[in-house]
Amino acid sequence: MRKKHGAMGADEEENEINLTPMLDVVFIMLIFFIVTATFIKEAGIQVERPDTVTADTQDDASILIAISATDEIWVDRKKRDPRALRSILERLHAENPKGSIVIQADEESTNEVLVIVMEAAKGAGVSNVAIATDDG
Repeated sequence: MRKKHGAMGADEEENEINLTPMLDVVFIMLIFFIVTATFIKEAGIQVERPDTVTADTQDDASILIAISATDEIWVDRKKRDPRALRSILERLHAENPKGSIVIQADEESTNEVLVIVMEAAKGAGVSNVAIATDDG
């Protein structure tokens, strides 16, 4: 007994699973998660921040500056020279004029470097500067 090839081909076609709608859903979910993901900005090093009793939250921080325990200044995950800090902050502030600067100074860092960073921020035209602390 011989079967017809036409009838056999139609049965096989009906039994196949169409993956196109599933792939569409997966790609839409991927796009959704990429668009809605929040990206955490980091200064480049881990800093041991001082404790504080009173603190205000800073939501629109666009520039993070870290001062290490050895008084190194880090911006955008790169160690920066204090003399070039003002021009770097001017460029970053021009990209986001409404943003603010958050300085993450280590407990062991000196106040001299903190003042240098704050003066560079003031010279760059940034009026909203905050110092990050831990809740104590």
